[in-house]
Amino acid sequence: MKNEIVLYQVTQAKIYRSVASSTAIETGKPVQEIERQLKQNRILAKSVGLASKSSDPI
Repeated sequence: MKNEIVLYQVTQAKIYRSVASSTAIETGKPVQEIERQLKQNRILAKSVGLASKSSDPI
């Protein structure tokens, strides 16, 4: 028997589907609806900048 190494490629689409299907099981909502919400939230999050560390003490 020959040992074969199978490489799996994790893509953004697979992560979305995994999170959406898991959430769908917990919430009872359709997977497609949750995927759409995840993608929309990602687009919105890109438009928000991160706070930068200021040199002024609080």
